[in-house]
Amino acid sequence: MWSLYFLIIISIAMGIGAWLWFLWSIKSGQMDDPEGPKYRMLEDDDEENSS
Repeated sequence: MWSLYFLIIISIAMGIGAWLWFLWSIKSGQMDDPEGPKYRMLEDDDEENSS
């Protein structure tokens, strides 16, 4: 019976940890612009470097 309580506590702790990690990643700007990098590599930078 104690192992069941232990597993429940561990799963709740892991869920809270994952939620806190998700909130940290949102606040630190990790998910601001997921589409930007794949289009940034297609931009032509030769015009800036030629002068």
